[in-house]
Amino acid sequence: MEKGTGRTAKRGEGARRRKMMKCPYCENKKTRVIDSRAVDEGGSIRRRRLCEACGGRFTTFERRERVEVAVLKGDGHLEAYDRSKLSAGIYMACNKRDISEEVIESVIDSIEEEIMRAQSKEIDSSAVGRMVMERLRGIDEVAYMRFASVCKKFDDASEFQKEYGELKQFDRSA
Repeated sequence: MEKGTGRTAKRGEGARRRKMMKCPYCENKKTRVIDSRAVDEGGSIRRRRLCEACGGRFTTFERRERVEVAVLKGDGHLEAYDRSKLSAGIYMACNKRDISEEVIESVIDSIEEEIMRAQSKEIDSSAVGRMVMERLRGIDEVAYMRFASVCKKFDDASEFQKEYGELKQFDRSA
């Protein structure tokens, strides 16, 4: 039964009305899925597609829609949660370090999942920063220090030394 029309759609009719996935090579709308599998422990679906016009193959990902969360910034204003901002900060901290993209994406995914599991419509930016530092601490000291220096707004080298001392103290106790 089609929504609001009181009639039953014929097979394939709905597909013609939906927006189709365009081929990135030739912009053709006639593509078909040739392989589909769950990734990210069921959080996403990876689809391999084939363009019926040019024969090009490409991959698309489908993710569940995220809950709308607002981030409370240090100056008191609210900003919509943005995965790309979280990602940019973590990638910047990990720049030129021997940390795989897979590890970085896993960190981003785990932080995002923690934020969403909290089921709160609002989260403090400092709480997000602590989540990042907690994960980077166990991955790479330099990436941790880079992120901590921005997150904690270090003013001079003595703050780096103090934080590094705390990092080493944490390592000894763990």
